[in-house]
Amino acid sequence: MKLARSFCGLAAVATLAIVPLLLAGCSSNGRQGSQLRGDSQTDSQKASEINKQLGTEYLRQGNIALAKEKLERAEKYNPRDAELHSVLAVLYERLDNPKLVDEHYLTAVRLAPKDPQISNNYAVYLCRQGRTDEGVKRFLESARNPLYRTPELAFTNAGVCLRRAKRYDEAANSFSRALQIRANNSEAVFQYADMSIERGDLTTAKEQVDKFLGLYDATPDLLATGVRLTRALGDRMGEEKYMRRLRVEFPASPQFRQLAEPTGAAKRNPG
Repeated sequence: MKLARSFCGLAAVATLAIVPLLLAGCSSNGRQGSQLRGDSQTDSQKASEINKQLGTEYLRQGNIALAKEKLERAEKYNPRDAELHSVLAVLYERLDNPKLVDEHYLTAVRLAPKDPQISNNYAVYLCRQGRTDEGVKRFLESARNPLYRTPELAFTNAGVCLRRAKRYDEAANSFSRALQIRANNSEAVFQYADMSIERGDLTTAKEQVDKFLGLYDATPDLLATGVRLTRALGDRMGEEKYMRRLRVEFPASPQFRQLAEPTGAAKRNPG
């Protein structure tokens, strides 16, 4: 499964396998707790910023030892940088230290209580740890925050978190709310349809996929889901239609390669 991907400083959309989180360039955007910019920066804040950027890049590259050294040094220079604490939380998750992961996320939330991105990042972690109620609560807080520009992603993520916990009715409600906000949210449609297949409701899944593909651009996930559905329903013409589109529009996709193999009919591993 996927988690709708979103992480500044540690970011992107995606899979509750949850949605895999990719470290991106870390840049402050004026959020509470982040260091000041420009001439108003102190020497300590500037030193912290340099070390944070270096530590984030090392973490992205997988150089955990150097990332730890730089990020912990950045914290000594500026312990009130909320974004830095979010990055430290990811570092300590890599180091399998859940106590420090929680400590740094909670510090980030305390320093920037109105920052929906930080709350969303923490929610992703909570869901990966099976702390479903805590994670969903934080996703919904992000979705209701007027500063959060993509509430549909928070609802999608909440749905994936609930799906992983096999709370299917609640998950369906979250996916529906995501689609009410943005009907062309392909991730929410894929998750909803894939969950419907998992529950044996092939008719609902096919309706969801057909409706989306009739109105919006296709994605490899949705075309592959269409292939799986039509195979399960014994619809050879429908299967060929979806397979042809997948072959023409996404020939290099792993979805096409998997389905083109003799074992391709097998259900995608949800993570």
